[in-house]
Amino acid sequence: MGKSAGSSYLANQKKDPSQRNGVSLLLPPMDVEDLRVIAGYGNVNTFTYSELRAATKNFRPDLILGEGGFGIVYKGVIDENVRPGFGTTQVAVKVLNPEGFQGDMEWLAEVNYLGQLSHPNLVKLIGYCCEGHHRLLVYEYMACGNLEKHLFQRVCLTMPWSTRMKIALGAAKGLAYLHAAERSIIYRDFKTSNILLDEDYNAKLSDFGLAKEGPIGDQTHVSTRVMGTFGYAAPEYIMTGHLTARSDVYGFGVVLLEMLIGRKAVDKNRSSRDYNLVDWVRPLLINSRKLFRLIDPRMEGQYSNKVATEVSALAHRCLSHNPKGRPTMDQVVEILQSIEDLPESKEDLLLGSGGIAVTLYEAPKLEDDTSNKSSTKNYEETEAKMHTRRRIKPGNGRSKSEPPADFNLFSPDSDRHHRDIESKSRHSRFAKPSLDQVYGI
Repeated sequence: MGKSAGSSYLANQKKDPSQRNGVSLLLPPMDVEDLRVIAGYGNVNTFTYSELRAATKNFRPDLILGEGGFGIVYKGVIDENVRPGFGTTQVAVKVLNPEGFQGDMEWLAEVNYLGQLSHPNLVKLIGYCCEGHHRLLVYEYMACGNLEKHLFQRVCLTMPWSTRMKIALGAAKGLAYLHAAERSIIYRDFKTSNILLDEDYNAKLSDFGLAKEGPIGDQTHVSTRVMGTFGYAAPEYIMTGHLTARSDVYGFGVVLLEMLIGRKAVDKNRSSRDYNLVDWVRPLLINSRKLFRLIDPRMEGQYSNKVATEVSALAHRCLSHNPKGRPTMDQVVEILQSIEDLPESKEDLLLGSGGIAVTLYEAPKLEDDTSNKSSTKNYEETEAKMHTRRRIKPGNGRSKSEPPADFNLFSPDSDRHHRDIESKSRHSRFAKPSLDQVYGI
């Protein structure tokens, strides 16, 4: 594309009539070629491939932060040596795998949304590179990784109740911000692996590749291919393809349940009765007698019964099978803030801190060797005490989960794939979304 094409594109750019929380968004580029001819699109920098190669020390393997269907994420530093005049900044560089689950449209969606939206609970997009066949995104570096890692690693530092509630409130504020526009932005892939944490455990939403604009005017929903992650997608969305902001509320309810119970949304190592966390736990959330036997036993003594009951009731509402029975994200934020303001919550904060933010927990091993006998005995003694206090023991290995065989979909795992969920009734093949499906144009 030459200069005239770029001038024509810019001339046709108009402000979107909807005001997104005081931010007026430009209409998105139609494709990567359009993006290339725009100088200074959004609030982000355009980097060359050689600059990002220098920032990551030639994409050194020991700087890898994570890897998934989209590609690999590297830790890097952008400073004077990379770009003269650029202040020293730690970054995370996502390198899109051209053969992965994300394509140009998902990559472009991230540039469009994160390049123009700004909120304390959204990860900051610093820049991008679309030089030749390369597709890279440059984010602010999040020192504490993602929420999934903290909740489900086999040997990990246990995240206390107060920190989990802080993260829940922060993530809720991020979703509420997206939903607050005249034409809301539906996140569509809310899950623990997409919630990043800074050094102070402030939650920020990342990965906007599946985000989509919501209904406008008299519309009640947006019809679209069913995409997301098994275990987090709302049931009505899976069955009908009808997408609303309440679909995100359901996903939030699943994550809140994971933080409350300390188990993954889907776990193939569980029995058919309880491998799906929502199906198993939701009916019990409003049963106070059973509730306190379900809460993650690693948080023993860190919360009051009243606060735990309030949080469980909120999760139960968010997971309602009737979308209209779910609260809005604004209401979720209000409820979580009111819970935070309870005197009992302030007591919980003191109980959970104790001068250190975390306690060490190691899942029990099943080997019979002599070296493990003492640790196994200690675990059994601890577990017996938990039953005395009306707690249940944590599951042994928390391995990667996968969907049942009769679903044609990808399951959640630590690789942070973007998944495509196809409902039972459709059995359609996996394919990338079209442009209008990504942007709702």
